[in-house]
Amino acid sequence: MIPAYADAFRRHGVEFFCVNDSIPFDASLEDVLRTCPNIPSAIFHFESAHSLFPTGLERSKIPTVCFHPDTYAFTDRRIRWSAVFDHAVVFHPGYRERFARAGHPGAFLLPHAVRRVFFEGPQLPREFDVGWVGQTGGPLYNGRAKWLPKLAAELRMNDWTQRFTLEETAAIYRRSRTVVNIGRDDFPQDANLRVFEVLASGALLITSLPSELTQLGFQDGVHFVGYRDPSDLIRIVRRYLADEISRSKIADAARSLVLSEHTYDRRAEQLLAHLAEAGQGRLAPARKWPESRARLVALDFYASRGLTSCAAAQLRKIAGHGVRETLQGASLLSRSWIKSFLR
Repeated sequence: MIPAYADAFRRHGVEFFCVNDSIPFDASLEDVLRTCPNIPSAIFHFESAHSLFPTGLERSKIPTVCFHPDTYAFTDRRIRWSAVFDHAVVFHPGYRERFARAGHPGAFLLPHAVRRVFFEGPQLPREFDVGWVGQTGGPLYNGRAKWLPKLAAELRMNDWTQRFTLEETAAIYRRSRTVVNIGRDDFPQDANLRVFEVLASGALLITSLPSELTQLGFQDGVHFVGYRDPSDLIRIVRRYLADEISRSKIADAARSLVLSEHTYDRRAEQLLAHLAEAGQGRLAPARKWPESRARLVALDFYASRGLTSCAAAQLRKIAGHGVRETLQGASLLSRSWIKSFLR
């Protein structure tokens, strides 16, 4: 996601500077900004394996934006972290309203997107009846682990047990007639990155209902085919393998819509328009908070990532400046220590 957004902004003539990984996770915002070649017009905080969470975000003179791809996971915690940012990008419908009810006026919806370059070029032969890329291990994917072997036993598939790069994934979808999406057991309606990639590839997406896609302007039977019981999957796949006209009509409609409205270039345009409309509005709820409460947000973030030394440093600065924040911070830190010990 980060390289895709970076490329999209640069194509729009916007300089996109990425912070060096050597900066401490708990560096101050002032220290981070000193590494920038120019004063930025906005500060983006993407979810990534690099757990940088600068302190002092709530005092920034520059608009700040955080991104929550898996908005449905640990939502309450994400809302707390977002309090120090002026804008919170949510990737799933319905969560902008949830953030607003929790007191954040700067949340807005910006769903997943695709890199157009991965889905252009000469058409590839559709050699797979069903394409699949995605993990199947772990407690959240029991449905996939159950049904994928059954699909593979009946239909021609790619090697669904392997891992692939984003570009390789796009190529698999472009070589598939259909792609079945089986979401997480705890959030099967997910309009995840996979479904957008499938829709862009020209393969027919077969996904479970209800689906967030219908809240994003896609229609069952027009842009994708829905199923309600996985036991119907093989029958549905066979039906559309035998009906090339209907399969192609739905897949082509989906591809046209995604490549016009759901690319990273389009997302960059939407984000720039949103920031231009908001101007220099100071929307972060934490701008009105005492410093100890804002530091508690950073402590919570560090504790969630197992960064106990960073969390402890925040607790030392909170202690004596708010009884409630001190107690909450001590509780978060102790739980983080216990988790790290159990690992």
